[in-house]
Amino acid sequence: FIEGGLQDFSVSRAGQPWGVPIPWDEEQVTYVWVDALINYLSALSYAREDEDLREKFWPHAHHVLGKDILRFHCVYWPALLLSAGYEVPQQLFVHGWLLLDKRKISKSSGNTVDPLELAETYGADAVRFWALRSVSFGQDGNASLDGLHERYERELANDLGNLVSRTTAMIARYREGRIAPGQPNEELARLLDGLRVKLVERFDAWELTHALEDVWELVRWLNRHVEETAPWELAKDDANAAQLDAVLYDLADGLRAVTVALSPYLPETAPRILGAIGQPLDLSLEQIAYGKTDVTEGIAPAEPLFPRVDLPTATA
Repeated sequence: FIEGGLQDFSVSRAGQPWGVPIPWDEEQVTYVWVDALINYLSALSYAREDEDLREKFWPHAHHVLGKDILRFHCVYWPALLLSAGYEVPQQLFVHGWLLLDKRKISKSSGNTVDPLELAETYGADAVRFWALRSVSFGQDGNASLDGLHERYERELANDLGNLVSRTTAMIARYREGRIAPGQPNEELARLLDGLRVKLVERFDAWELTHALEDVWELVRWLNRHVEETAPWELAKDDANAAQLDAVLYDLADGLRAVTVALSPYLPETAPRILGAIGQPLDLSLEQIAYGKTDVTEGIAPAEPLFPRVDLPTATA
């Protein structure tokens, strides 16, 4: 488009029954892409009563958009902004399309899926998780309803949900609901420090899918830690009391840090997990570290986070 030579374009259209009227010509309305793009900036001036948010947000703007509207954001929008004396956005992140069973989603193909129905069935967190887990963010990617169901059951319900259930149940059963620190776990501390640094790098590079995999590696590590330390065996002998305290604290602390890291992907689930292990709703980056879990009492077995659902079907 640019290589062909940039040309002036009209900011109005005639003969349309809808649109924002042009003040000086009642037969013209504003070209929809002028109207729509300006809203990014103009909305900041009236979004909150008696508060202009343009200075706070606009210089830091990052646009996330689909590749099919690249021209409007990369050519028209900067031209409009510069002509009005405004800075252009700091960054445009252009993502690909989500394909369903390797086909473009369209009504004519009969493979449309209502995202609201999926969210009603699985929860919005699960749908968001599936989209970012299945497709490398930024590229065209293929997904399927079978894949959504499989990830829901295998990763959310089993990997994460069971980790929460087992951790809270063991704390309730073996320590009467009390979390207390034991001998520090240097390996877990190292893993959490590494995760915190890696996530900053991933998010700065918009590598949201890779960041999610980094977090999930720690979820898997915590599940392995349960099996390797076998708290149910430690609980059989009072001589293992200190070791049991340490294991249960590590599970709770690791789960707390993982929950903070997952909060951008699972914003509704994260507060539920933190509440289940008696921790405050602090989602700051600094919380992805070892030893931040408060001594807590009254922990009870958690309710299932991701209950069993039936596999839905695509609808036309």
